[in-house]
Amino acid sequence: MQQPGQILSNRKRKIFRWVKVFIIVYCSIGIAVYYLQDAMLLHPVKISAETAYQFDMPFTEVNVPYDAGTNISIIQFHAKNDTPGKGLILYFHGNRNNIKRYQRFVPNLTRRGYEVWMIDYPGFGKSTGNFTEQMVYEWSLLLYKMARKKYAADSITLYGKSLGSGIAAQLASIRDCRRLILETPYYSITSLADTYLWMYPTSRMIHYKIPTNEYLKKITAPVTIFHGTADGVIPYRNAVKLKSVLKAGDEFITVEGGSHRNLNTYPLMYRKLDSLLKR
Repeated sequence: MQQPGQILSNRKRKIFRWVKVFIIVYCSIGIAVYYLQDAMLLHPVKISAETAYQFDMPFTEVNVPYDAGTNISIIQFHAKNDTPGKGLILYFHGNRNNIKRYQRFVPNLTRRGYEVWMIDYPGFGKSTGNFTEQMVYEWSLLLYKMARKKYAADSITLYGKSLGSGIAAQLASIRDCRRLILETPYYSITSLADTYLWMYPTSRMIHYKIPTNEYLKKITAPVTIFHGTADGVIPYRNAVKLKSVLKAGDEFITVEGGSHRNLNTYPLMYRKLDSLLKR
């Protein structure tokens, strides 16, 4: 029969073992997040430069050399029937695949009489180079400067979806545009990481910041945000915090039951885009 002292000692050893297991697991996950965060956040699919794009709509492929070894891939989708458009939409897509994944959203915009230019980030599609926060800001500005050679600022609408929402917001904070439209945005990358990794010091661990909230404070153009209540990627509770930094006249439109990928199927968003893009 164990003595009381032995029982207490055994309990302490068990507690110590469980604490040790917890620390090992906690540290292992933290280290994995720190070193593998690019692979967790970014899911690009590369396309060889020789591959010919095929889309079910008229388009022009543009490849811009950024430096000696880096290419920027841009697809310029023409307005429906290739008629003179109402303006230009610069579309910044999400974190997966490449332009081919997001081209399905383009007809919803070109049918309204707009040209749509979509850029692939470094390492996505035919774009080369290393993805960094500063690099995508520089590329978005380059795309805007290209657009300004053809369109006035009040004819350029910036559209950001998911990952691209913060990139579009940053651009709108430093350049004039007709309107900024954000679909399924996040408050900031670090706040989004906090949603899943609340037990870690994410502000020190996560390389990417993309503080959409800070950029929105500097934007003078009208802002419209769409977010669904059933978004399982960027939770509604994260995005809804952006309401606190919107100015008078800006809109945060809640799509009840909408998820991260299907907002464009809801009549509410369809009707609202008709209103926003009417000229």
